[in-house]
Amino acid sequence: MKLKTPVIGGICKSTQGRDEGRYYIICAIENDVVYLTDGNFKKLQSPKKKNVKHLYLLPEKSESIGAKILDGRQVFDTEIYSALKSYNYPKPDSGEIKSNKE
Repeated sequence: MKLKTPVIGGICKSTQGRDEGRYYIICAIENDVVYLTDGNFKKLQSPKKKNVKHLYLLPEKSESIGAKILDGRQVFDTEIYSALKSYNYPKPDSGEIKSNKE
């Protein structure tokens, strides 16, 4: 289910551009433009500016990070990276390690 309006702390997926398929947390909103961070490539100090129509807004939200941003408390990039780790870096399905020697 896609949300209609972005919220601070919300999780979204990029649908356009060279970062297509990448997940971000929304850290600021201005009209039809949002500022995104993933804690790895796009840090909180220099967020990515992206048009809302180029995003898929997920119903999930990082409550703790969103509350910290709204309160003006310090948020670390490692917190953001950890919150998005399961989205951007999913675990492989099989626990088996394949070798090229066989």
